[in-house]
Order: sequence, then structure tokens, then C-alpha cells
Amino acid sequence: MAKDIVQIDFVWEGKDKVGNKTGGTIGAKNEVIARTDLRKMGVRVTKIKKKPKPLFAAKTQAILPGDIAVFARQLATMLEAGVPLVQSFDIIGKGHKNPSMGEMLLSVKTDIEGGDSLAEALKKKYLYFDDLFCNLVEAGEQAGVLETLLDKIATYKEKSESIKKKVKKALTYPIAVLAIAFIVTAILLIFVVPVFEELFQSFGADLPAFTKFVISMSEWAQTWWWAVIGVIIAIVQVFIFFKKRSVKFRHFIDKTLLRIPIIGMILDMSALARFSRTLATMSAAGVPLVDALESVAGACGNIIYYEAVMKIRDDVSTGQQLQFAMQQVEIFPHLVIQMVAIGEESGKIDHMLDKVADFYEEEVDNLVDNLSSLMEPFIMVILGTLVGGLIVAMYLPIFKLGAAVG
Repeated sequence: MAKDIVQIDFVWEGKDKVGNKTGGTIGAKNEVIARTDLRKMGVRVTKIKKKPKPLFAAKTQAILPGDIAVFARQLATMLEAGVPLVQSFDIIGKGHKNPSMGEMLLSVKTDIEGGDSLAEALKKKYLYFDDLFCNLVEAGEQAGVLETLLDKIATYKEKSESIKKKVKKALTYPIAVLAIAFIVTAILLIFVVPVFEELFQSFGADLPAFTKFVISMSEWAQTWWWAVIGVIIAIVQVFIFFKKRSVKFRHFIDKTLLRIPIIGMILDMSALARFSRTLATMSAAGVPLVDALESVAGACGNIIYYEAVMKIRDDVSTGQQLQFAMQQVEIFPHLVIQMVAIGEESGKIDHMLDKVADFYEEEVDNLVDNLSSLMEPFIMVILGTLVGGLIVAMYLPIFKLGAAVG
């Protein structure tokens, strides 16, 4: 698959066919191609250079998966309404609130006008349109049911993005609580405790052991706060490095996450929902099972499920039924296997898998909605222990002094 190279704007000056001075801007992959294009236009180039970027240029807005999901729905709706493909891209691209997304869609439109099929044009934008998206579009074009397939893609993308947001919400909540507890504790140790320490020194009395311990922690935090921040940054960087480059490390992390109470259930059910929804969508599009399973493996979002689905694909490629291949990997619940078995026997596997996906998406939704109430006791214990403990340590000497004066 050829990479989509971003065009560069060049400012040029030259003379036209009759010798008149002319100039302008042209977009090309590099200077050589820009000169060649201008020569074809009958221009003799005298000066050409890259167009300088404005000093205070607006930051390029990233194209997010959510933008692709919205685009899929818009395109499906327009094609169903009878709007021609090129015109649909023109309308969506020019009207998109994200300039980067609009520019990318207009580039796809240009490729289509140049003779590419929709699938071929989308494959050039491989950073935004995955194999699953392109394969389904290609199947729709070949079968003459592009509108129907785009509607299925739109539904799939919408549900996929919805469940991703729920999983992120479930993972972000406890991390945010711990981060806030850490920040509050650091502020108390570095800024508040020293004030009390000066007050205690004026007493001239012996301090309780707990208060001495907290003061020692405060002195350590004041001296080594920069080291703590450095270690945290280093740990995050090392984690990202190994997660991207080490399969064993990703395997360990994903397996550990699945074992965490509540969070593990959410991740497990979301993986099952993605597996079911993706396979249902590709089966409905008529994609061969072996080819579909490879895309399904990548869509699960967990390396444990990825390896399991790839093992299923290998077994299915040898002629084994999907339900039996799923039983052998020992990761899918009995409910999922039974629904697949019914689907295989009735010839409606896409319909049965859609029902499985609906069930697990609803379960994930309920778990995430209940997570805040389930986390409240945990939050109270952490904040109460850290913040409450520091406050008690600071007031113990005052209580002791009051008792001695009384």
C-alpha cells in the first residue's frame, strides 16, 4: 500500500510561453515534481521555493476516530438520499468543522475524480481508514450495495467509539482519584506542614512520634520533590516505550488489567462486544470468515483476545467450525459460543453476533455508570487516610499542649 505523502506548497516565479513574467503557488510532493508540473503548463521557472509558514499559524487539528465515525454516517445518509459520491465528499469536506478532516476528505474526492474507486482512495489514507473500513467499502462497491454497507460501517463505528469512551471513562476515574490524592498530599507536605513545624519549634516541647514522622516526610518532600517528579516521568516514558515495542510486556499489562476487579470485567466485556460487533458487520458484508477474523483480532483492543482470535482463524482455515475453534481457546463465555453455534446452524451468524454485541455493550454501560458509586468508599478511605492523617498529626501537639496547660 503506497503511503499518502502530504503535498508541499511552493511559491514560484517564471515566464509564460510568450515571455511574460508570471508567478503563483503550486502544490507538489517535492520541488522536482513542482518544476515538472510547471514546465508542462508552459512555464519557464526562474525562482521557486517552499511557501513559508505564518509565524503564528493555527495549530493543526488532529483527525480523531470520532471524526471518521461521523463521516461514515454522513456519507451513508447522503448516498441513501441519492446524492452522487463526489458531490457528497464535496459537501461533507467543505462543511466539516475540523479543517484537517475537511482537507483530507477533499483530497479523497480528488482521487475519486482521478479515476480511483472509493476503496482505493480511502486506502491511500491508511492513517485514518483501517483495513476493516476499506474492505467493507470494497465489498459494497463490488456487490453494488455501497449505501447499505456504509450504513453498517457507520453503525459499527458509532458503537465502537461509544464503547471506547466508556472504557476510557472507567480507567480514567480511579487514576484521577489517586492523582488528586497524591497532589493534595504533596501540597500539604511541602507548604502546610512547614508552617506547623515552625509553630511547634516555638513550643519547645517534645512532639508525638506520629507528628515527628510527618515532619520528616515533609522535610524529605521539600528536598527531593524534583527527584519524585523525575522518577514518575521516567516510569511513564519507560512504560510507553516497552508497551509499544515489547509484545511480552503488552501481554503482561493486558492480562493484569483483565484481573483487576470491576475494571477487568469492563475490559473483558468490551473486548467481547468489539469481537461480536466487528465479526457481525463483516459477516453481513459477505467477507470470508478467515479474512474477517484477522480484522476482528485487531479490533478487540486486547492482546490476549488478539492472540485467541488469530488462533481461531488458523483453526477455521483448516476447515474447523467457528464454534469449536472458539471453545478450544478457552476465553469466550458459554453464551457467546452458544450464540455462534445457533448462528452457524441457522445461517444467521451476523444476526446472532449483533445480539451478543448489544448484550455486552449494555453490560459495559451499566458497569461504567455504577463505577462511581462503587468507587466512593475506596475514595473516602484513601482521602481520609492521607489528608485526615496529616491533619491529625499536625493538631496532636496542639491538643497535647492544651491538656498540659489545663
